Amino acid sequence: MRRVVLAGRGDLAEWRDAARAFAAAGIVPEEIDWREKSAEADLAFQRDAMPPAPVTRKPMTVPPAFIELAETVLCHCDPARFSLLYRLLWRLQLDRQLLEVASDEDVVRARLMAKNVHRDAHKMTAFVRFKEVGAVSSGRRKFIAWFEPDHHIVRRTAPFFQRRFTDMDWLIATPKGSAAWDGERLTMNDAPCEKPNLTDATDDLWRTYYASIFNPARLKLKAMHAEMPKKYWKNLPEADLIPGLIASAESKVREMAAREATQSLPFHDRLQQAARNLPTEPEAPAGTLESLRAEAAACTRCPLHAKATQTVFGEGPRDAAVMFVGEQPGDQEDISGRPFVGPAGKLFDQVIAEAGIDRSMVYVTNSVKHFKYEPRGKRRIHQKPNMGEVKHCRWWLDQELTLIKPKLIVAMGATALAALTDMKERLQDVRGTAMAIEGGRTLFVTVHPSYLLRIPDERLKVEEMARFRQDMLEIHRLMTSAG
Repeated sequence: MRRVVLAGRGDLAEWRDAARAFAAAGIVPEEIDWREKSAEADLAFQRDAMPPAPVTRKPMTVPPAFIELAETVLCHCDPARFSLLYRLLWRLQLDRQLLEVASDEDVVRARLMAKNVHRDAHKMTAFVRFKEVGAVSSGRRKFIAWFEPDHHIVRRTAPFFQRRFTDMDWLIATPKGSAAWDGERLTMNDAPCEKPNLTDATDDLWRTYYASIFNPARLKLKAMHAEMPKKYWKNLPEADLIPGLIASAESKVREMAAREATQSLPFHDRLQQAARNLPTEPEAPAGTLESLRAEAAACTRCPLHAKATQTVFGEGPRDAAVMFVGEQPGDQEDISGRPFVGPAGKLFDQVIAEAGIDRSMVYVTNSVKHFKYEPRGKRRIHQKPNMGEVKHCRWWLDQELTLIKPKLIVAMGATALAALTDMKERLQDVRGTAMAIEGGRTLFVTVHPSYLLRIPDERLKVEEMARFRQDMLEIHRLMTSAG
């Protein structure tokens, strides 16, 4: 049995030199006793345990993935890591695909060690708190931080802090060594450090920040302890607040629920209040477009009305020969109450004007009359209406068609096509085609202008814009021939 003692501070070269010599001499894993340097050991490794260099034995080779794995596993604090890696090295000579065997016991253990090291390094980047201790002679501010890692991760994590805090001098002290940056050089030291007793004004800033982002309605203790384990709390100033925040979470949620029950939708409140203060208009005669618009304003056929500001009805002449049908109102349409006035509407106006179509002479509407969206902060992100919502709103579209009696209907987008017909074809298969439909009308299919705005590829956007312009020219031709 050969014994080798390593410092074991995550140094790949240290383990590699010893492993390479043993492997080249053909010494099997069972004959080596790997040890980590302790207070009683005097040498980084015992030179007399090393075998003489072989003369003719073929050197061992490993896949690049093993080197990456070994660099990480050697940072683990388990003393068995050295023998585990040597065993994997030995077995890789017989099976080059060994690391891809997810069920292999050695591979599983090594992957778990690597995962623990990565997690420990992540926690270090998240939970290091610098304390200011003054300035150096150059005028740069100087900071000290204390962290207690589980593994030997200081060397592999220090470059992160160098890149992020390059404009200040700092020292990160840990029981497993330290790292220091002076603006020019990153210095490592494996000597254990003692915890400094430091506080500064940023402690209160951390407490204020944490209290402001703590959401009692989303409190999940198990998840919180997983992301912010208790062992780190003693070194985090904001951790002082956690017990109190947890204890008051339930009452805070009840208060939030009580406020929510009495508050109207904040985004719509001003608009709806203004609408309530408008003078009452005379009731429109039944069977007219105006009476239909007034009726639609109170529509509750599907849940979309609950979050929308208002119904966005169609707009155009009562006797328009052409009706353009889109998908649904957008954010700006929902606020203004008019169809096609947002970015897609501006593009629509521009292209039809270039094609010689006067918007004031056509009727423009949508398949769905309420804005469907998902709130994200202060923004409202468009969501595609489902077929149930389209079918509920089809009653209004049918009424518009009955009253307007257009000769040509333009379906812009797949939702409009589905609302107007029972066709199963893809939009791209019928795009740019004029087809006869019931009632002696003509249906023309094209894309929705918002599709053009969302195309990320500039070359494709140019091509699709050209096709859309060509579609509008064809619509203008159909209008002229029908007129």
